[in-house]
Parts: sequence; structure tokens; C-alpha cells
Amino acid sequence: MSIGPLEIGILLVIVLLIFGAKRIPEVGSGLGKGIRDFGRGIKGEDDDPADPTQIESTPTEDETSSRPTASQSSSK
Repeated sequence: MSIGPLEIGILLVIVLLIFGAKRIPEVGSGLGKGIRDFGRGIKGEDDDPADPTQIESTPTEDETSSRPTASQSSSK
């Protein structure tokens, strides 16, 4: 059982109704970017720096919990 031109046309009409004409290029672009990133990840072509000193440190859970949030500081 193969997908013919009629089924593809029906599918495209449904996608057009769901997303609208303006959002279809954005959805296609995001999908293509995701597929490229997935392929690069599988091949091992990550954008990670070779020098470990270039890696930015992210705050740990302890550091983030001790900082006041915007809602806490504005209520004072």
C-alpha cells in the first residue's frame, strides 16, 4: 500500500488548515534544523569546544535557590 498524489494533497490541505499559510515556512524551517542537528549529533559533529576551559559554567541548584527571584525582590 503506497501513498499516492491524492493522499499527499489531502495531507497538505490538512496541514494548511492546522498551521495556516504564514506558519508553514516557520514549521518547515524548524523541522529541517532539528533534522540537521540530529544528524550532526549522530555523526558526532557537535559544536562543543575542544578546550574545556571555554565551557561556560552553569549555576548549580544550590546557587540558584539562594538567589532571590524577581517576584521576591519586587515585593519588598
